[in-house]
Amino acid sequence: MRFPRPRRVPPEVVLALVVVLGGVSLWQAWDIAGLLRGEARETSRLFGRVVGGLSDDRPGADTETLLELVREIRERGIPLITTDSAGRPTASANLPFAAGLDDPRVAAYAVELDRVNPPIAGPGKGLIHFGSLPAARRINLLAVLQLCLLVTAVAVGIWAYRTAVRRDRERLWVAMARESAHQLGTPLMSADAWVERLDIGDPGTATIATQLRADLERLHRVAQRFERIGRPARRDRVSLGVLAEKVAAYFTPRLPRHDHPVTIQVRAPASGPVVAGDPVLLEWALEALVRNSVDALSGRGGTIDVSVVTDGGTVELMVSDDGPGVSSEIRATLFEPGVTTKTGGWGIGLALAKRIIEDVHHGRLELRQTSAAAGATFVAELPQGAE
Repeated sequence: MRFPRPRRVPPEVVLALVVVLGGVSLWQAWDIAGLLRGEARETSRLFGRVVGGLSDDRPGADTETLLELVREIRERGIPLITTDSAGRPTASANLPFAAGLDDPRVAAYAVELDRVNPPIAGPGKGLIHFGSLPAARRINLLAVLQLCLLVTAVAVGIWAYRTAVRRDRERLWVAMARESAHQLGTPLMSADAWVERLDIGDPGTATIATQLRADLERLHRVAQRFERIGRPARRDRVSLGVLAEKVAAYFTPRLPRHDHPVTIQVRAPASGPVVAGDPVLLEWALEALVRNSVDALSGRGGTIDVSVVTDGGTVELMVSDDGPGVSSEIRATLFEPGVTTKTGGWGIGLALAKRIIEDVHHGRLELRQTSAAAGATFVAELPQGAE
C-alpha cells in the first residue's frame, strides 16, 4: 500500500500568505483608525447635544434630549438590553438575532453583555446591559490578524533558516562527493594499468589480477556513484528483481560463513517488477539497506531477506533481518545524517538511501514498526513503471 508522501510547501505560497496577511492587517488598521476618528467626532457631538439639552429651559427639553440620545445609540449599533428589577427584558436594540423580549435568548445575551461591560443602573431599579462599539470588535479582529501575521513571520523565518542550512549542507555534500570521485580517477587508471601487466604474466599473477580487477570494477562503480550526486537522475527501466539478485550476489561471498554466519536470500520475480529510475542510484540505496542489516547481524549471525512485491501501482522493495531491531530512542531520527549505533560509523547509509528513494524517485522509505527483539524491516515504496 502506498502512503501519500508529505509535500513541501512552495516558498512562493508562504510568501504570498505573508503578503496577504500583512495587506489585510494594514487595511484593517487603516479602516479602524478612520472609524475611531469618526467615533471621536460623534462622541463630541453627542456630548455637546446632551449639555445643550440639559441647559435648555424649555419644558420637556431634558426628556427630548434623552430620547434623542437613545436614538443615537441605536443608530451607532451598540447592543443594548434593559431589564426590570426582576431581570426581565423590557427593551432591546441591535441584537445579533431577531427575537421578542420574552425569548430566553434575550436574557441569556444580557448575561453575555455583562461579561463585556458591567451593567449600569437605569431609571427605577432596572439595569442597562450594553456591549461594545462595532469599532471595538474590529480592533479585536485586528489583534487576531496581527497575531497570525506574527506567527507566520516567525514560521517563515525558521523555515528560511532551516532551508539555508540544509542547502549549504547539501552543497558541501555534493562538492565533497564530486571531488572524491575526481581524486579517485587518477589512481584507478594507474591501478587498471598495473592489473593489465599482472594479467599477462604467469598464471599465478593472472589469478591475482582477476580478483583485483573485480575490486577495481567495484571502485569504479563507487566513483561513478559519487560523481552522479547532484546531477539529474536518469529514468531507465529498472527490474527490481534483477537488481535484488545483483546486490545479493555481491554480498554473498563477503558475508561471514564460520563464526556467526550470515545468509542472504532473495524473494522476487526474476524479470520484474519494473520501475522507472536511475539504476546506479537504486543499486546504491539497496546496498545501503543490506549493509545496514549486515552490520546489525555482526557478531550474532542471522538471515537477511530481500523481497520485491507489487501492490496496485506501487512496488515494495523490502529488506528484513532477524537482528536486534531498532531501539525506540533513535527511530524518530533514524534517517538523519550522522545517526548511527556503530562505533566509528558515519551514519550516512540510511540517510543516503532515503534521499535516493524519496527525493530522486518520489517514493517512500520507512521502517516498519517491529518489536525490539524481532529484527528490522525497511520498506522502499516506488511507483511502478511501464512494463
